[in-house]
Amino acid sequence: MRNDLVVLIAATVVSYPLGLALGQPWLLPVLNALPAYLVLVHRLRKGERGGAVRATLWWAATVAVVGTVAFVWWPEPLGRLVVHGPAYKSEMFRWIRTGHGTEGDIRLFLPEHLVHLGAFLVVGLGTGSAGAILMGAVLMNYMSYYVASLAKAGVPSWAVTLLGWQPWAIARVAAFATLGVLLAEPLLTLVFPSAKERLKATTRAAYVVAAMSGLLTDWFLKFLLAPTWGRWLRALLP
Repeated sequence: MRNDLVVLIAATVVSYPLGLALGQPWLLPVLNALPAYLVLVHRLRKGERGGAVRATLWWAATVAVVGTVAFVWWPEPLGRLVVHGPAYKSEMFRWIRTGHGTEGDIRLFLPEHLVHLGAFLVVGLGTGSAGAILMGAVLMNYMSYYVASLAKAGVPSWAVTLLGWQPWAIARVAAFATLGVLLAEPLLTLVFPSAKERLKATTRAAYVVAAMSGLLTDWFLKFLLAPTWGRWLRALLP
């Protein structure tokens, strides 16, 4: 494993106890996102588009695992420290208990997803993906807060592990991680002209296709599986 990836994972792990201990809601996602963005820029400057994507995917996986574990075991209430966490948890628990909500209705979730995608694209292009990575950290944290809340509510550990992070959510995270790298390129190549020469434009299309495929997989799996997923969780939630 490359040194910058080791540092990325270690810094992301440390960002959770540090960010939670400091007690400022927006500081946590900033600390989460900073190492990811630095490695992304470092790899793109070297012309390593694929390496940047892989590093961002490693970061997303680390955030998902460490964030969920940290939110389960942190000794103090976390509602005020996780941006949008309580609201998302309430929305998801209502859907699980009643079957009603955006999660299981494509007429509701697809417009919401398109708004999120549009915002991600605009912010990513405008900030060289710095804002997009920060948005990703916020999203990952409130999803982790929901998964941790399942454990705290008494859902068995095996079910939290298997059902907490839904497959469509994983596809969405992977797609956004890939898009984050692609959206960084236009601004970064203006700031670092030498990076443009190193990045091979012929490989960009494959990553665009991969990102779009991830988004389509997210929407399709959510439409197909969410109702059944909700029923499984309803049977397990005390």
